[in-house]
Amino acid sequence: MKRGKQQKFLALYEPVHDRFERFCRARVYGEMEYGDLMNETLLVAYEKFDKLKSTESFLSFLFGISVRLLANSNRKKKPETGISQSVLMNAHVTDDTEQAAEVHLLHQALTHLPNTQREAILLFEIAGFSVRDIAKMQEASEDAVRQRLRRGRMRLTQILTFESKYKVGEKEI
Repeated sequence: MKRGKQQKFLALYEPVHDRFERFCRARVYGEMEYGDLMNETLLVAYEKFDKLKSTESFLSFLFGISVRLLANSNRKKKPETGISQSVLMNAHVTDDTEQAAEVHLLHQALTHLPNTQREAILLFEIAGFSVRDIAKMQEASEDAVRQRLRRGRMRLTQILTFESKYKVGEKEI
């Protein structure tokens, strides 16, 4: 029986692996290693696999678990040093290409959004979910998700425009 459960789990996971990895990479930027989140999520998902109601909702099942795990992890964290989050996030950029810098700025900007807006944008723009699917995952109406996407995009534009105007190198003026 255990072998059958494992085969069913893997059959559902393999087609969604890339989308799940992209979501985890984007969602945890600067907070923890995405591989750790993926592994913890898969462990919990396998343990609770019997509770999955529909195979079509497997990816949503994984996303929900990963969001809860990350939220629990953030709640448990205590400030360990006086180093600011922005300094720590700047340390992650090792590639000097313009694209890497832009991705880094986008990830930094995403951290300034409320969780529901950030998750909606990540699920829609990066993971490729529809507004209807996101509404089910976030237990909200489709209009609420559209509003989150609109407000999140507007806020990202404000943040990125402000940073590009007032940042020179590493110093703010």
